[in-house]
Formats: sequence, C-alpha cells, structure tokens
Amino acid sequence: MNRRILIQWAACLLSAVSMAQLAPVALAADETPDAMIKRLSDDVLAAIKADKAIQAGDTNKLIALVDGKVMPSVNFQRMTAAAVGPAWRQATPEQQKRLQEEFKILLVRTYSGALAQVDDQTISTKPQRGAPTDTDVLVRTEIRGRGEPIQLDYRLEKVGSSWKIYNLNVLGVWLVETYRSQFASEINAKGIDGLIAALEQRNKSNAGKKSS
Repeated sequence: MNRRILIQWAACLLSAVSMAQLAPVALAADETPDAMIKRLSDDVLAAIKADKAIQAGDTNKLIALVDGKVMPSVNFQRMTAAAVGPAWRQATPEQQKRLQEEFKILLVRTYSGALAQVDDQTISTKPQRGAPTDTDVLVRTEIRGRGEPIQLDYRLEKVGSSWKIYNLNVLGVWLVETYRSQFASEINAKGIDGLIAALEQRNKSNAGKKSS
C-alpha cells in the first residue's frame, strides 16, 4: 500500500464509530479507550466484509450512514478547527459551519475510495500506556494483512463518560496535520472563503469521478 491509500484507510477506520452503532449492543459507560478502538475496528471490518454495496464503494450509503451516526462519537469540530489552524478563530460561525460540512464530505469521500482495499486485514491493539485517570490518550494499533503491518494510532479525549476520536496517525503521519499543511496554503492565498470554495470544488470533483 502507498501512503495515499494508508491515509484513506485511516479515514475509513475513523468512521468505524458509525458502523459500530448499527448493532444494538449495550456498552459500558466506563469502556476503556483501547477497548473502544478495538470494538470499532472489528465492527468496521465486519461491516465491510458483510455488505456488498459498501465493498463496491456506495458513496451515498456511506454519507447517509455517517450523517446519522458518526457525529455523536467524534469530536469533529475539534478535528476541523485543528486542520484549519489559527485561521479557525477568525472564521465566522457560518464559515466554521461550512468548513465542518465540507471537511466531513472530504473524509467520507476519501475513505469510500479505500473500501475496495479492504480484504483480509485484522486489527491488533497494543498495550495501553498512561494512567487510568488520563482524559487525553493515544491508542496504538496495527493493521495486519498481506503485506507489512501498518501502524494506525488514535488520539482520543474523554468528554463526560465517553471517548471521542479527534486525530489519527498512519505510519508516523497525523491526518489532521497533513490536512493543515494543505489548508494553510489555500488560506494564505485566498482566505477562509477560498478554502471553503476549494473544498467544495474538490468534493464535487470527487463525486463526479465516483458517479462516472
């Protein structure tokens, strides 16, 4: 797998949160972050392998799924703000709303392209570091399949009794930081509205490629 596919795979696993909620399982309020990630990872792999439409990259189905399920379990505002960087604080509430909408679509479209890569992979979670009282943690996992193991790490924060994902690391590259460097160039050239327009155009282009 090349780095682009690995970043796509990271975005794909981010949305395991949504697929995990398809099963009516009562989860303990004190679920540990590593147990949460293991459960979500197992659930997304099972969902992909069991659903022919998802395997074929049904983008409309994926978008509807994420719209209804992913937002309660991921701190998406924090992810978007971190990706946009300092300019987020200067953005109006309407601009922040548009940025979140377009960034979400970008990630959904990205991982939909990675679904075809999922085959015989399994997920292993590495031993959790830190104290049980920590509220900001790193969960390290490996994807094992036909090639070399792939490092995939998660940053999570505790909000109330729940853990929320706000960043992912693939082979040493943090997803949010990767987008931040891309977004900074657009903001410097054309401002926040320019970034929104660029994201909107990129999403339309991706949708066109998918439907062609």
